[in-house]
Amino acid sequence: MPSSPFQGENGKLIFVHLKTQLLSFQTDISRIEIPNEFNFPFYYVPHQLAKIAASELQGYLQKQDEWKHNFGFEDYQEGQAQGKMFGVLVVKDKEGHLSYLVGFSGRLAGKSLLEPFVPPVYDTLVEGEFYREGEKELALMTDRLEFLENSEDYHRLKEQVEEKKRSAERRLEAEKASIREARQVRRRLKNEAKDQLSPAAFAEFEIRLAKESTHRNYALKKLKLAIAGEKTEIDIAYEKLADEIETLRETRKQKSNALQRQIFEQFQFLNAKQEKRSLYTIFQNTVTENPPAGAGDCAAPKLLHYAFQNHLEPLCMAEFWWGIPPKKEVRKHRQFYPACRGKCEPILGHMLQGLKVASNPMLEQQNAPEDIEIVYEDEHILAVNKPPEFLSVPGKNVEDSVFLRIKERYPEATGPLIVHRLDMSTSGIMLLAKSRAAHKNLQDQFKRRSISKRYVAILEGPLKGKEGLINLPLRVDLNDRPRQLVCYEYGKAAITKWELIEQAGARAKVYFYPLTGRTHQLRLHAAHSLGLGTPILGDDLYGSPSDRLYLHAQSITFKHPSSKKEMNLEAPVDWKLK
Repeated sequence: MPSSPFQGENGKLIFVHLKTQLLSFQTDISRIEIPNEFNFPFYYVPHQLAKIAASELQGYLQKQDEWKHNFGFEDYQEGQAQGKMFGVLVVKDKEGHLSYLVGFSGRLAGKSLLEPFVPPVYDTLVEGEFYREGEKELALMTDRLEFLENSEDYHRLKEQVEEKKRSAERRLEAEKASIREARQVRRRLKNEAKDQLSPAAFAEFEIRLAKESTHRNYALKKLKLAIAGEKTEIDIAYEKLADEIETLRETRKQKSNALQRQIFEQFQFLNAKQEKRSLYTIFQNTVTENPPAGAGDCAAPKLLHYAFQNHLEPLCMAEFWWGIPPKKEVRKHRQFYPACRGKCEPILGHMLQGLKVASNPMLEQQNAPEDIEIVYEDEHILAVNKPPEFLSVPGKNVEDSVFLRIKERYPEATGPLIVHRLDMSTSGIMLLAKSRAAHKNLQDQFKRRSISKRYVAILEGPLKGKEGLINLPLRVDLNDRPRQLVCYEYGKAAITKWELIEQAGARAKVYFYPLTGRTHQLRLHAAHSLGLGTPILGDDLYGSPSDRLYLHAQSITFKHPSSKKEMNLEAPVDWKLK
């Protein structure tokens, strides 16, 4: 297919061929080596070809005026401000020509189909399709349900029935109270009669009291039956309305589930072998069993499906965020991000079959030091300087860790050893216990938050203030583990004190003092827009990869579990701002 020349007017992208969404490179790529394997989509550094394609797409997004979407750059723009994830996929056709495809996640400018982007795998917005018709039917049922639930008749009847129920409960409670009072009277009379009556007379008296008790209990049952049988016209009218509401609610639920199942079946994904699988069957063998909301509508599946559909060979891809960040997640304008795991991992697991894909680097130990530095040691405890990219405890796929090394070095240690952990990418001081007593003591100190730690970090961007406190509750991102989210509804308290140490150019060195110990707390508090708004240098989860994550646990202060003396241990690191 011949490439069209790039005109550069209004940032427009040039199609390679009008019958496809292929775009020609506007940059000279003749000297760039083609990748020999497709990048692992959940952990990667974008290939140079993908970076160039992304840069050209970003130029288009900056200048185009063909459609409008409020990315949050200007206050005067219409509609709710919303950033968006975009993707580029570099492909090779049968003749060996290179070009690329572009896509977006979800909808853009209120549409799912928009030039120059690849179409969705299944377009739910097409008028006349079963989904739109099903949506209309569900909307009518929802309107009817809301009308019935909010009607004056329903609320009046409901209140009258509830008042009748409360009245019946009062009658029953009064009868039960009378029975309890009569029981106490019988018990008192029985105690008095025991000493006053002959054995024969007392036995007869007991029988009379027992009959009285039986009579009162029978009267209570009779009252319950009478109350249950007191059905009035109000009860009948209310039950009729309530039954209609419940039937409507259940019918709507069933129709909604059926519609959702039908949609899942319509999302048919091709892989490199030209095999098709539906969204429903892809997720059947996962933990969730059902696809999460929005599954199949992300940029990565759209791009790959279109490539396979048009017999194009995927070479590399990259996804980036464009616009203001969302409130919960860490997203930065122009920043590259891997595909999400919750929605995309099962789908891409199918789609990439038949394609040569780079291995998952997260299944490999990236740093296996010859030895681990011992910072302090006595008969009760020890402290080590954990290297970066090294596990604190054995993982699912990698056993080599601080725990394993120390266990081999001190086989006689009786304690569980690990008192606290550091993220694999974080380096610095870690406390370990040689005995159970020492372990319990240190664990108790952590629970009481009486142990203080100081971390040093280099941030990617400059800071405005000198110090501060970050209070952002965190929880795991269920759709993209192990990443964390800011969540005020379900998150756990996470508080970090920070202090600016040095600033030079576009980078800053800070001290972090975590007052709580949540997963990825410092990394997220640094990167999130409601925190410091700039990720830690080398943060491959919330920022950009580098030679390492520049986060180091520099010191820890605690009371020795045996001597009870306060101790401060340090593992210095000399990082210069460039």
